Amino acid sequence: MKTLMLAFVLLYTLSISIQPLLVAADSSPKEVVDTSGKILRAGTNYYILPAVPITRCRVPNGRCRIQQAGFSLASVGEYCPLDVVVVERYQAQPVTFTPINPKKGVIRISTDLNIQFCGYSKCPQSTVWKLDRFDYSSKQWFVTTGGIVGKPGWETINNWFKIEECDGDYKLVYCPSVCKSCKHLCRNVGMFVDQNGNRRVALTDAPYKVKFQKA
Repeated sequence: MKTLMLAFVLLYTLSISIQPLLVAADSSPKEVVDTSGKILRAGTNYYILPAVPITRCRVPNGRCRIQQAGFSLASVGEYCPLDVVVVERYQAQPVTFTPINPKKGVIRISTDLNIQFCGYSKCPQSTVWKLDRFDYSSKQWFVTTGGIVGKPGWETINNWFKIEECDGDYKLVYCPSVCKSCKHLCRNVGMFVDQNGNRRVALTDAPYKVKFQKA
């Protein structure tokens, strides 16, 4: 009887000690998935596409058509560095995601990460996304390039973004957690149409829903 009671106590103690580990394992943020339902992987090329395609309507006859669009690079204002914009007609450029812990191969929501365009750039700056200085003429915070991958801290705080869930889709946000003592903005990453018709990626109040398609 004593042996049975001792075994029960040991089993109960073991279950209590394992429970926090199980909770910790289940507390990991959800994985981000692409348009085919597969988990996003670090270092893999993806297109960032608007969840809702752009609709173009002709004024005279009122006919409308759905226009494919995606995120890309463009010279807006100054020749360099290149800024992040939304373009039409499959001119999107693929990006790669690098989480704050580069050993983690899975991209998860609410996790700091770097975003970098793939391929050739005509400018000497890197194609890593970063938050630009405040533009007083338009009163906007635009997303440009020239950031660096990794090295989390105050010096790189403008280079970190996150992916969050948004009504069945996703949205990009700027709200870095890489520096706990740093004061910074927490805003959605959306689209701002400037006076020249450029769809510039900028910090916005309203979310801009996106999806990710493997390139």
